[in-house]
Amino acid sequence: MAQIPEDAVWLKPGQVAQRAGVAVSTLHYYESLGLIASRRTAGDRREYRRDTLRVIGFIRASQTLGIPLATIKQALDGLPHEQPPTKRDWARIARMWRADLDQRIERLEALRDNLANCIGCGCLSLTSCPYTNPGDAMGEQGPGARRLIP
Repeated sequence: MAQIPEDAVWLKPGQVAQRAGVAVSTLHYYESLGLIASRRTAGDRREYRRDTLRVIGFIRASQTLGIPLATIKQALDGLPHEQPPTKRDWARIARMWRADLDQRIERLEALRDNLANCIGCGCLSLTSCPYTNPGDAMGEQGPGARRLIP
């Protein structure tokens, strides 16, 4: 197998930002949080390994699901840093997150299915809740949308 030239696997910040669809400042922010890493050239310029694009894709996809950056960092901390993560490494994260993602899906389905009806928060008590939540029984379980809060 041919060895990849050293400079072929490293990208400049502008290249990474453009390909990933983020601002260069986002790269710096992710780096300050320890989500991604760069190396410095002899001219003290940042360079990112090409596989950083996959990591940024993972970060952005996770954020769209509402996963906090701290949780994303915990997952990324389990990846190898000296070489690009393998398919097995990404599969390990997928297994670790499966239960949480399943719960998120269930909560989203509950929100979708109950949003137009009473969701147990008392906001519809003048019209619907006398039938679905008589006497505001849901209020005894605590504040907020009780049918949607796990």
